[in-house]
Amino acid sequence: MSMQKKVSRVIADYNLDDVHIGVLGSHSALEIAAGAKQEGFKTVVVCQNGREKTYAHYYRNLFDKIIFLEHFQDITNSETVKKLVEFNTVFVPNRSFSVYAGYEAIEQKFVVPLMGNRYLLRAEERTASKNQLWLLKEAGIELPRSIKSPKEIDCPVIIKVPEKNRAIERAFFYASNFEEYKKEAEKRLTAGIITQDALDQAVIEEYVIGAKFNANYFYSPLNDEIDLLGFDRRIQTDLDGILDMPAQEQLELNIPTQNIEIGHQGATMRESQLEKIFEAAEKFVSICYKQYPPGMIGLFALQGAITKDLTFRVFDVSPRVPGCPCVEPTSPYMKYKYGTQVGPGKRVAMEIKRAIRKNRLTDVVT
Repeated sequence: MSMQKKVSRVIADYNLDDVHIGVLGSHSALEIAAGAKQEGFKTVVVCQNGREKTYAHYYRNLFDKIIFLEHFQDITNSETVKKLVEFNTVFVPNRSFSVYAGYEAIEQKFVVPLMGNRYLLRAEERTASKNQLWLLKEAGIELPRSIKSPKEIDCPVIIKVPEKNRAIERAFFYASNFEEYKKEAEKRLTAGIITQDALDQAVIEEYVIGAKFNANYFYSPLNDEIDLLGFDRRIQTDLDGILDMPAQEQLELNIPTQNIEIGHQGATMRESQLEKIFEAAEKFVSICYKQYPPGMIGLFALQGAITKDLTFRVFDVSPRVPGCPCVEPTSPYMKYKYGTQVGPGKRVAMEIKRAIRKNRLTDVVT
């Protein structure tokens, strides 16, 4: 039996008057839960012992149910799945869920209705056959030039390689030629930040010179519309700390920087540029429908830069909850459409509520 049929059977047994919106206790769980509460839903969070205090203590008010696990990957175990189903859970996937649960388990074992497309999650990995860069190219969206070999570097590039001890993080570094590549790579190898095997598999892309924007969206299968929730920009350590120093001190410091995402800042964009931001999303939604049926559902983000010729070039995709809780208080775009501020969590809950009311919950989950 297909996963979609299994999920449909699960939903058929749900008490739709007592639905819980669920999330893994990491990466925007607070945002999803707060939005669910705004729309009158109950909530459930799955926590890992030792990493639970934010959810089970400091923000305990946001969660009606808490499931404690020894390891995050246990979320796909039959016992955990059974508990989530008993709570009539609609689960919202975030990046941590993808990484810790694993794509095979999500697609084959996690028989909990997922708000989004569970099959599209693996496209975030650049090792997938139809990965995010392939989708962007097929969609006709502007993206950086890919460099096949370090010896072919002929422009400023960014090298994206997983960290040695935290594969969820990428140890970005930069180079303009092969000699710089070797020098910067050796620094990180010597410091134990990366491994040679990971370096050999690293993605090398043209570094886009421009103003960086993460465009955060919501696609609704119920009305075939795309909402622009807003823009954010990343705060990264230890890169931001080093960039705060004068240039001479940066050079004298001479340490390998790391781009570890630690926070986000809200941003807005000139209205004259918004049309191209929507058009990129429309193209991406269209290609996802063709290549990963049933296509994009719910929250996603296109991370890119606006260049000096005012082109939006996209270099990263989040086919799930982006880490952008700052967009509700800093972005005006949802207020323009709905007359009030709407963040990612609230928009998810609005969609689930509407789907339940119209008896179309199976259209917004996989």
